Amino acid sequence: MNITVVGGTGLIGARVVRILEAEGHRVVAAARATGVNSYTGEGLEAALDGAEVVVDVSNSSYTDEAAAREFFYASTLNLLTYGAAAGVAHHVALSVVGTDRLARAEGGYFQAKDEQERLIVQSGRPYSLVHATQFYEFIRSIIDNAVNGGIVRLADARIQPMAADDVAAAVAGVATGAPLGGVAEFAGPEVFDLADLARRDLRARRDPREVVADPLSTYFGAWLASDDLLPDADAHLVSKRFDDWLNDSSSISPLPIS
Repeated sequence: MNITVVGGTGLIGARVVRILEAEGHRVVAAARATGVNSYTGEGLEAALDGAEVVVDVSNSSYTDEAAAREFFYASTLNLLTYGAAAGVAHHVALSVVGTDRLARAEGGYFQAKDEQERLIVQSGRPYSLVHATQFYEFIRSIIDNAVNGGIVRLADARIQPMAADDVAAAVAGVATGAPLGGVAEFAGPEVFDLADLARRDLRARRDPREVVADPLSTYFGAWLASDDLLPDADAHLVSKRFDDWLNDSSSISPLPIS
């Protein structure tokens, strides 16, 4: 199968490329580092030439609504337009569990992701949306975003995170199947209080910062109810636990998130 992975050099994308190549697929890693820019369209026609499936795991480097919306709108429209011209038969996009809830909670970035999903659904193209919970690798970014006065003030919410390797495997599995015409949810095997998970991550890195569960704190601009980050009951659960991920020495070094 010929598959183009947009964002194919990032945290998830590079893993998706490795999985698909190991399975014998012909894979094009499309990213700015390889001369492809889905936002401007640069190199996109060549990257999609002969592709049967396009997998979009790209991400905006901005979390404010205006910039994120501009990125996802332009990039997704380009992928759909160029993909249709190339005869792409399956458009796969990675998104976040609870995107619609987070968008309604006035989360600017999540409103942009919700708009991305609407563009795909309304395009008339065969598609699949993969909703994943937060990555273990993303926890430190959640922590750093929540620092206020030297204290980590996190929303009083629960979280069911998963390893980037498991996210990539989920995306690759959906990409090589028939288009879902809907959403497949994936989540980790354990549920944590967000503040407790942050404390565990900080202890593992010998970081002394204090963590407080603050009901007035937002999650990247979104006001959270306690279960807004959790998947539905029928989500596919992966196996790698947080402690197992921590025990993997490679997980402690900083990694890019997109």
